[in-house]
Amino acid sequence: MMTESDLGDVSIVIPAFTEEARIGRAVRAVREWGNRFPRWRELIVVVEPSGDDTAELARRAAEGDSRVRVMENPAHRGKGFAVRTGMLQAAGKLVFFMDADLSVPLSYIVPFVEHLDAHPETAVAIGNRRHPLSQVTKRQQMWREKAGRGFNHVLRGLGLHQSLDTQCGFKAFRRASAKEIFARATVDGFAFDAEVLVLAREMNLRVDDLPVEWINDPETKFRPLRDGWRSLADLWRIRRLYGAGGSVER
Repeated sequence: MMTESDLGDVSIVIPAFTEEARIGRAVRAVREWGNRFPRWRELIVVVEPSGDDTAELARRAAEGDSRVRVMENPAHRGKGFAVRTGMLQAAGKLVFFMDADLSVPLSYIVPFVEHLDAHPETAVAIGNRRHPLSQVTKRQQMWREKAGRGFNHVLRGLGLHQSLDTQCGFKAFRRASAKEIFARATVDGFAFDAEVLVLAREMNLRVDDLPVEWINDPETKFRPLRDGWRSLADLWRIRRLYGAGGSVER
């Protein structure tokens, strides 16, 4: 077990929209895991309003634990906005965001923390499901895999970023870098990950890809027609805002 040190405590941010079925389990899992990890500082659940009981169920799962904070955004603007809200509020020196389905097991926080501890020059560590050492225990539906790869192909074709997996919902930031990046981010929807990585590049911050295990949850908030077109439109907007940068890996 790792011990507390001056290397920094850990915040976790989870965005939640219509997550009645999963948010309670996620909050309890983080608390249970955090009780064995002395460097865990807080969990911030950011709820996008939908008229359901996601926020109340998150609070019940917290059971008065002061390390868990449930925030409710006043309007539904998208996953990117929810993540941005939490990342700007996080107090830990290392800040993770992840999805409520915990498709990447919480155990992967430790190797990410160890990597950041060992590489002080690294500002951001991102999960890469296509890394040679990654394990895909349960795959996504074929259409989702194809949509994700198509999105990544467009992103790389526009010269925005060379990562093979920008959309994995498991990323870690040093707090100073997170504050700087998310204070400038503008994309509210599912393409926010791409903008975050482009901003990191613009700031000359080092981003490392790390292997993860992926256990797909078939429930998804991504709607191909509505969210797919919006995400592609956001990529073009990112391209206009920041331009292409660096070489694109083929």
